[in-house]
Amino acid sequence: MDESAVRDLLAEVEDPALGDDLVSLGLVNAVAVEDGTAKISLALGAPYSPHESAIATEVRERMTDAGLEVELSANVPEETDPDEQVLPGVKNIIAVASGKGGVGKSTLAVNIAAGLSKLGARVGLFDADVYGPNVPRMLAADEAPRATEEERIIPPEKFGVKLMSMAFLSGEDDPVIWRGPMVHKLLTQLVEDVEWGNLDYMVLDLPPGTGDTQLTILQTLPLTGSVVVTTPQEVAVDDARKGLRMFGKHETPVLGVAENMASFRCPDCGSEHDIFGSGGGRKLAEENDLPFLGGIPLDPSVREGGDEGTPAVLGEGDTADAFRVLTENVANNVGIIRRQGAQQGVRRDAQ
Repeated sequence: MDESAVRDLLAEVEDPALGDDLVSLGLVNAVAVEDGTAKISLALGAPYSPHESAIATEVRERMTDAGLEVELSANVPEETDPDEQVLPGVKNIIAVASGKGGVGKSTLAVNIAAGLSKLGARVGLFDADVYGPNVPRMLAADEAPRATEEERIIPPEKFGVKLMSMAFLSGEDDPVIWRGPMVHKLLTQLVEDVEWGNLDYMVLDLPPGTGDTQLTILQTLPLTGSVVVTTPQEVAVDDARKGLRMFGKHETPVLGVAENMASFRCPDCGSEHDIFGSGGGRKLAEENDLPFLGGIPLDPSVREGGDEGTPAVLGEGDTADAFRVLTENVANNVGIIRRQGAQQGVRRDAQ
Protein backbone atom coordinates (compact mmCIF):
# COMPACT_ATOMS: atom_id res chain seq x y z
CA MET A 1 0.00 0.00 0.00
CA ASP A 2 1.38 3.43 -0.95
CA GLU A 3 0.89 6.98 0.31
CA SER A 4 -2.03 7.63 -2.05
CA ALA A 5 -3.92 4.61 -0.72
CA VAL A 6 -3.34 5.75 2.86
CA ARG A 7 -4.72 9.17 2.03
CA ASP A 8 -7.78 7.50 0.52
CA LEU A 9 -8.33 5.73 3.83
CA LEU A 10 -7.88 9.00 5.75
CA ALA A 11 -10.50 10.57 3.48
CA GLU A 12 -12.99 8.16 5.04
CA VAL A 13 -12.40 9.50 8.56
CA GLU A 14 -14.85 12.26 9.54
CA ASP A 15 -14.10 15.10 11.93
CA PRO A 16 -17.01 14.91 14.44
CA ALA A 17 -17.14 18.69 14.89
CA LEU A 18 -16.16 20.20 11.54
CA GLY A 19 -18.38 17.99 9.42
CA ASP A 20 -16.01 16.76 6.74
CA ASP A 21 -13.17 14.27 6.29
CA LEU A 22 -9.58 14.80 7.41
CA VAL A 23 -8.17 15.16 3.90
CA SER A 24 -10.79 17.63 2.67
CA LEU A 25 -10.32 19.70 5.83
CA GLY A 26 -6.56 19.88 5.29
CA LEU A 27 -5.83 18.15 8.59
CA VAL A 28 -3.26 15.70 7.20
CA ASN A 29 0.20 17.19 7.60
CA ALA A 30 2.19 14.33 6.10
CA VAL A 31 1.99 10.67 5.12
CA ALA A 32 4.79 8.20 4.48
CA VAL A 33 4.73 4.41 4.06
CA GLU A 34 7.86 2.43 4.91
CA ASP A 35 8.16 -1.34 5.33
CA GLY A 36 4.48 -1.85 6.05
CA THR A 37 4.25 1.08 8.48
CA ALA A 38 2.15 4.16 7.81
CA LYS A 39 3.69 7.26 9.37
CA ILE A 40 0.93 9.84 9.64
CA SER A 41 1.05 13.37 11.01
CA LEU A 42 -2.33 14.98 11.70
CA ALA A 43 -3.15 18.59 12.54
CA LEU A 44 -4.66 17.80 15.93
CA GLY A 45 -4.03 20.34 18.67
CA ALA A 46 -6.00 19.34 21.77
CA PRO A 47 -4.31 16.34 23.40
CA TYR A 48 -6.67 13.92 25.17
CA SER A 49 -9.82 15.71 24.07
CA PRO A 50 -12.52 13.09 23.42
CA HIS A 51 -13.08 14.27 19.83
CA GLU A 52 -9.43 14.11 18.84
CA SER A 53 -8.88 10.86 20.73
CA ALA A 54 -11.77 9.38 18.73
CA ILE A 55 -10.23 10.62 15.47
CA ALA A 56 -6.87 9.06 16.34
CA THR A 57 -8.52 5.77 17.33
CA GLU A 58 -10.43 5.55 14.03
CA VAL A 59 -7.27 6.30 12.02
CA ARG A 60 -5.39 3.53 13.80
CA GLU A 61 -8.26 1.08 13.28
CA ARG A 62 -8.50 1.80 9.55
CA MET A 63 -4.74 1.37 9.08
CA THR A 64 -4.76 -1.87 11.06
CA ASP A 65 -7.71 -3.22 9.04
CA ALA A 66 -5.69 -2.43 5.89
CA GLY A 67 -2.79 -4.53 7.18
CA LEU A 68 -0.53 -1.62 8.14
CA GLU A 69 1.30 -0.75 11.30
CA VAL A 70 0.80 2.90 12.17
CA GLU A 71 2.93 5.61 13.73
CA LEU A 72 0.66 8.53 14.49
CA SER A 73 1.78 12.00 15.50
CA ALA A 74 -0.19 15.19 16.05
CA ASN A 75 0.93 18.73 15.45
CA VAL A 76 -0.66 22.02 14.44
CA PRO A 77 2.00 24.06 12.65
CA GLU A 78 2.70 27.36 14.40
CA GLU A 79 2.90 30.58 12.45
CA THR A 80 5.13 32.25 15.05
CA ASP A 81 8.85 31.48 15.23
CA PRO A 82 9.49 29.32 18.35
CA ASP A 83 12.25 31.71 19.41
CA GLU A 84 9.72 34.54 19.49
CA GLN A 85 7.02 32.70 21.46
CA VAL A 86 6.45 33.65 25.10
CA LEU A 87 5.80 30.06 26.20
CA PRO A 88 7.08 27.84 23.37
CA GLY A 89 6.60 24.63 25.38
CA VAL A 90 2.90 25.27 26.04
CA LYS A 91 0.48 24.08 23.35
CA ASN A 92 -2.74 25.64 24.61
CA ILE A 93 -3.46 28.49 27.03
CA ILE A 94 -6.98 28.67 28.47
CA ALA A 95 -8.15 31.70 30.45
CA VAL A 96 -10.96 31.19 32.97
CA ALA A 97 -12.70 34.51 33.58
CA SER A 98 -15.79 36.09 35.08
CA GLY A 99 -17.31 39.53 35.06
CA LYS A 100 -17.74 39.58 38.84
CA GLY A 101 -16.46 37.85 41.95
CA GLY A 102 -18.28 35.17 43.88
CA VAL A 103 -19.35 32.99 40.95
CA GLY A 104 -16.83 30.20 41.59
CA LYS A 105 -14.37 31.03 38.83
CA SER A 106 -11.34 29.72 40.74
CA THR A 107 -13.24 26.54 41.60
CA LEU A 108 -13.88 25.91 37.92
CA ALA A 109 -10.30 26.76 36.94
CA VAL A 110 -8.93 24.28 39.49
CA ASN A 111 -11.33 21.53 38.43
CA ILE A 112 -10.72 22.08 34.71
CA ALA A 113 -6.96 21.81 35.30
CA ALA A 114 -7.29 18.71 37.48
CA GLY A 115 -9.80 17.22 35.02
CA LEU A 116 -7.45 17.70 32.07
CA SER A 117 -4.65 16.09 34.06
CA LYS A 118 -6.92 13.16 34.89
CA LEU A 119 -7.53 12.68 31.15
CA GLY A 120 -3.76 12.23 30.78
CA ALA A 121 -2.67 15.70 29.68
CA ARG A 122 0.35 17.65 30.91
CA VAL A 123 -1.17 20.64 32.68
CA GLY A 124 -0.08 23.87 34.33
CA LEU A 125 -2.28 26.14 36.44
CA PHE A 126 -1.35 29.80 36.72
CA ASP A 127 -3.20 31.64 39.48
CA ALA A 128 -3.16 35.10 37.90
CA ASP A 129 -5.53 36.59 40.49
CA VAL A 130 -2.87 38.80 42.07
CA TYR A 131 -5.37 40.43 44.43
CA GLY A 132 -6.93 37.29 45.91
CA PRO A 133 -4.82 34.22 45.09
CA ASN A 134 -6.41 31.17 46.70
CA VAL A 135 -5.74 28.37 44.23
CA PRO A 136 -2.93 26.79 46.33
CA ARG A 137 -5.40 26.26 49.19
CA MET A 138 -7.88 24.67 46.79
CA LEU A 139 -5.22 22.14 45.78
CA ALA A 140 -3.67 21.78 49.26
CA ALA A 141 -0.38 22.84 47.65
CA ASP A 142 1.84 23.45 50.67
CA GLU A 143 5.15 23.00 48.85
CA ALA A 144 6.79 26.30 47.89
CA PRO A 145 8.40 26.81 44.47
CA ARG A 146 12.11 26.08 44.22
CA ALA A 147 14.74 28.10 42.36
CA THR A 148 17.50 26.88 40.05
CA GLU A 149 21.06 28.19 40.04
CA GLU A 150 20.01 30.37 37.10
CA GLU A 151 17.25 31.85 39.31
CA ARG A 152 14.51 30.15 37.35
CA ILE A 153 11.41 29.14 39.32
CA ILE A 154 10.41 25.47 39.48
CA PRO A 155 6.66 25.26 40.22
CA PRO A 156 5.33 22.68 42.70
CA GLU A 157 3.04 19.96 41.39
CA LYS A 158 -0.23 18.62 42.79
CA PHE A 159 -2.60 16.09 41.24
CA GLY A 160 -0.35 16.13 38.18
CA VAL A 161 -0.79 19.90 37.77
CA LYS A 162 2.15 22.32 37.85
CA LEU A 163 1.11 25.35 39.88
CA MET A 164 2.25 28.94 40.18
CA SER A 165 0.53 31.60 42.27
CA MET A 166 1.09 35.00 43.80
CA ALA A 167 0.18 33.32 47.09
CA PHE A 168 3.61 31.67 47.10
CA LEU A 169 5.31 35.07 47.02
CA SER A 170 3.36 36.95 49.70
CA GLY A 171 2.63 36.31 53.33
CA GLU A 172 -0.56 34.43 54.17
CA ASP A 173 -2.23 37.47 55.75
CA ASP A 174 -0.46 40.23 53.80
CA PRO A 175 -2.73 42.60 51.88
CA VAL A 176 -1.87 42.67 48.18
CA ILE A 177 -1.91 46.18 46.68
CA TRP A 178 -0.68 46.50 43.11
CA ARG A 179 -0.82 49.28 40.56
CA GLY A 180 -1.05 48.69 36.80
CA PRO A 181 2.69 48.78 35.90
CA MET A 182 3.50 46.60 38.91
CA VAL A 183 0.89 44.05 37.84
CA HIS A 184 2.36 43.91 34.34
CA LYS A 185 5.89 43.37 35.65
CA LEU A 186 4.80 40.75 38.16
CA LEU A 187 2.73 38.71 35.71
CA THR A 188 5.46 38.83 33.09
CA GLN A 189 7.99 37.54 35.61
CA LEU A 190 5.68 34.81 36.92
CA VAL A 191 5.13 33.55 33.38
CA GLU A 192 8.54 33.95 31.76
CA ASP A 193 10.78 33.06 34.74
CA VAL A 194 8.97 29.82 35.58
CA GLU A 195 10.19 26.43 34.30
CA TRP A 196 6.83 25.26 32.99
CA GLY A 197 8.38 22.69 30.67
CA ASN A 198 6.25 21.10 27.95
CA LEU A 199 2.53 21.40 28.65
CA ASP A 200 -0.53 20.37 26.69
CA TYR A 201 -2.62 22.96 28.52
CA MET A 202 -2.03 25.93 30.77
CA VAL A 203 -5.11 27.09 32.66
CA LEU A 204 -5.13 30.75 33.79
CA ASP A 205 -7.32 31.74 36.71
CA LEU A 206 -7.94 35.43 36.01
CA PRO A 207 -9.18 37.86 38.66
CA PRO A 208 -12.81 38.94 38.30
CA GLY A 209 -13.60 41.97 36.18
CA THR A 210 -11.93 43.58 33.19
CA GLY A 211 -8.98 45.49 34.66
CA ASP A 212 -5.19 45.76 34.37
CA THR A 213 -4.46 42.07 34.99
CA GLN A 214 -6.78 40.89 32.23
CA LEU A 215 -5.41 43.48 29.83
CA THR A 216 -1.83 42.42 30.58
CA ILE A 217 -2.67 38.76 30.01
CA LEU A 218 -4.44 39.49 26.72
CA GLN A 219 -1.53 41.59 25.48
CA THR A 220 1.22 39.24 26.68
CA LEU A 221 0.07 35.66 26.17
CA PRO A 222 -1.23 33.93 23.03
CA LEU A 223 -4.50 32.65 24.46
CA THR A 224 -6.05 29.69 22.69
CA GLY A 225 -9.41 30.58 24.15
CA SER A 226 -11.34 31.59 27.23
CA VAL A 227 -14.02 30.14 29.48
CA VAL A 228 -16.54 32.64 30.84
CA VAL A 229 -18.05 31.64 34.18
CA THR A 230 -21.38 32.86 35.52
CA THR A 231 -24.14 31.81 37.88
CA PRO A 232 -27.72 31.65 36.60
CA GLN A 233 -28.82 34.94 38.19
CA GLU A 234 -29.24 37.97 35.95
CA VAL A 235 -26.80 40.16 37.90
CA ALA A 236 -23.98 37.68 37.27
CA VAL A 237 -25.01 37.19 33.65
CA ASP A 238 -24.94 40.95 33.06
CA ASP A 239 -21.35 41.10 34.31
CA ALA A 240 -20.39 38.02 32.30
CA ARG A 241 -21.43 39.92 29.17
CA LYS A 242 -18.70 42.46 29.97
CA GLY A 243 -16.17 39.63 29.99
CA LEU A 244 -17.40 38.48 26.59
CA ARG A 245 -16.99 41.98 25.20
CA MET A 246 -13.46 42.20 26.62
CA PHE A 247 -12.37 39.03 24.84
CA GLY A 248 -14.15 40.15 21.67
CA LYS A 249 -12.24 43.44 21.59
CA HIS A 250 -8.96 41.52 21.75
CA GLU A 251 -10.05 38.88 19.23
CA THR A 252 -9.65 36.09 21.77
CA PRO A 253 -11.86 33.08 21.01
CA VAL A 254 -14.39 32.18 23.69
CA LEU A 255 -14.55 28.42 24.20
CA GLY A 256 -17.94 28.74 25.81
CA VAL A 257 -19.97 29.71 28.86
CA ALA A 258 -19.97 27.65 32.07
CA GLU A 259 -22.75 27.99 34.62
CA ASN A 260 -21.83 27.43 38.26
CA MET A 261 -24.30 26.91 41.14
CA ALA A 262 -26.88 25.86 38.58
CA SER A 263 -29.22 24.12 41.02
CA PHE A 264 -29.32 22.60 44.50
CA ARG A 265 -30.53 19.09 45.20
CA CYS A 266 -31.87 18.73 48.72
CA PRO A 267 -30.09 15.82 50.42
CA ASP A 268 -33.17 15.14 52.57
CA CYS A 269 -36.04 15.20 50.08
CA GLY A 270 -34.16 14.81 46.81
CA SER A 271 -35.94 17.72 45.12
CA GLU A 272 -34.03 20.39 43.15
CA HIS A 273 -34.14 24.09 43.94
CA ASP A 274 -32.99 26.92 41.67
CA ILE A 275 -31.56 29.12 44.40
CA PHE A 276 -29.82 31.49 41.97
CA GLY A 277 -32.41 31.20 39.22
CA SER A 278 -32.09 28.92 36.21
CA GLY A 279 -30.83 28.94 32.66
CA GLY A 280 -28.92 32.24 32.75
CA GLY A 281 -25.65 30.74 31.50
CA ARG A 282 -27.28 28.75 28.73
CA LYS A 283 -29.28 31.79 27.63
CA LEU A 284 -26.12 33.93 27.56
CA ALA A 285 -24.38 31.33 25.40
CA GLU A 286 -27.33 31.13 22.98
CA GLU A 287 -27.62 34.92 22.69
CA ASN A 288 -23.97 35.16 21.69
CA ASP A 289 -23.89 32.03 19.50
CA LEU A 290 -21.40 30.34 21.85
CA PRO A 291 -21.18 26.79 23.17
CA PHE A 292 -22.74 26.10 26.55
CA LEU A 293 -20.04 24.10 28.32
CA GLY A 294 -22.24 22.76 31.09
CA GLY A 295 -23.78 23.49 34.46
CA ILE A 296 -22.28 22.67 37.85
CA PRO A 297 -24.79 22.13 40.68
CA LEU A 298 -24.64 23.96 43.99
CA ASP A 299 -23.18 21.12 46.01
CA PRO A 300 -21.60 21.30 49.49
CA SER A 301 -19.01 18.75 48.35
CA VAL A 302 -17.56 21.34 45.96
CA ARG A 303 -17.01 23.76 48.83
CA GLU A 304 -15.58 20.98 50.99
CA GLY A 305 -13.24 19.91 48.19
CA GLY A 306 -12.02 23.49 47.79
CA ASP A 307 -11.39 23.92 51.50
CA GLU A 308 -9.70 20.54 51.87
CA GLY A 309 -7.69 20.78 48.66
CA THR A 310 -9.30 17.92 46.72
CA PRO A 311 -10.93 18.99 43.41
CA ALA A 312 -14.45 17.63 43.04
CA VAL A 313 -13.73 16.42 39.49
CA LEU A 314 -11.50 13.71 40.97
CA GLY A 315 -14.36 12.24 43.01
CA GLU A 316 -17.51 10.31 42.21
CA GLY A 317 -21.15 11.23 41.76
CA ASP A 318 -23.27 13.62 39.74
CA THR A 319 -21.24 16.72 40.55
CA ALA A 320 -17.94 15.05 39.63
CA ASP A 321 -19.56 13.88 36.39
CA ALA A 322 -20.72 17.45 35.65
CA PHE A 323 -17.15 18.71 36.08
CA ARG A 324 -15.85 15.95 33.80
CA VAL A 325 -18.37 16.86 31.09
CA LEU A 326 -17.36 20.50 31.42
CA THR A 327 -13.66 19.62 31.14
CA GLU A 328 -14.23 17.44 28.08
CA ASN A 329 -16.24 20.18 26.40
CA VAL A 330 -13.45 22.68 27.05
CA ALA A 331 -10.87 20.31 25.54
CA ASN A 332 -13.10 19.53 22.55
CA ASN A 333 -13.61 23.23 21.83
CA VAL A 334 -9.87 23.89 22.10
CA GLY A 335 -9.47 21.22 19.44
CA ILE A 336 -12.06 22.83 17.18
CA ILE A 337 -10.27 26.18 17.36
CA ARG A 338 -6.88 24.61 16.66
CA ARG A 339 -8.13 22.52 13.74
CA GLN A 340 -9.95 25.50 12.25
CA GLY A 341 -6.68 27.43 12.53
CA ALA A 342 -4.88 24.64 10.68
CA GLN A 343 -7.53 24.80 7.95
CA GLN A 344 -7.04 28.52 7.51
CA GLY A 345 -3.28 28.03 7.30
CA VAL A 346 -3.70 25.47 4.52
CA ARG A 347 -5.98 27.83 2.60
CA ARG A 348 -3.49 30.71 2.89
CA ASP A 349 -0.68 28.47 1.64
CA ALA A 350 -2.80 27.44 -1.33
CA GLN A 351 -3.48 31.03 -2.42
